[in-house]
Amino acid sequence: MMRLNKYIATNFGVSRREADLLIQQGKVMINGAKAEIGQRVEDGDKVTISGKMVAEQKMVYLALNKPVGYVCSRKRQGDTPTIFELLPEKYQSLKNVGRLDRDSSGLILLTNDGDFAFQMTHPKFVKTKIYEVKIDRELEPLHQQMIADFGVQLPDGRSQLGLARISDDNRLEWQVTMSEGRNRQIRRTFEALGYKVVALHRIKFGDYELADLLEGKFTEVQKA
Repeated sequence: MMRLNKYIATNFGVSRREADLLIQQGKVMINGAKAEIGQRVEDGDKVTISGKMVAEQKMVYLALNKPVGYVCSRKRQGDTPTIFELLPEKYQSLKNVGRLDRDSSGLILLTNDGDFAFQMTHPKFVKTKIYEVKIDRELEPLHQQMIADFGVQLPDGRSQLGLARISDDNRLEWQVTMSEGRNRQIRRTFEALGYKVVALHRIKFGDYELADLLEGKFTEVQKA
């Protein structure tokens, strides 16, 4: 037997918290009867959500090297293509785990495992992300210290980032490490000090690394 919220999360692409909400709203039925929080699903049970059958499915995990110029949404925004245009039909039902903005590139994860997506993105699980960042002018030592040691105050709170030079003789390109996921946080942190981020490329997300995956290509990965 499996707890109902885990069954829904596993096979419906939502988190367990979202599954519990669906149950509380009375949208979940087991064998034609309204389901309850904490209920368990046995082999042969028929589970529906708003009349739609929930069928057991294989969990899929993809790593995609997102190019600049694509958005992480299912529908186009004007003429801007989406990352789903890079994927074949069999992966179109997957959901992206977090986002990169249109002007950023690098590692994006996609899955149909709602629990996995929740654990990768919720702040309480603290997943480290690493980026290669290029700015428009040399980073002054004082500003480096502010970003890495003291943090930079933004409208939504203090932003402190790990900084390391990619090259000893280059103060334009930096490796940035962070565990938060606030909207455009890296760009806004540098902008607050008068710099413009001209390139932002994610190379690691939790246990997953981009490695030698080519731009615009994807590969199935194992759940870590």
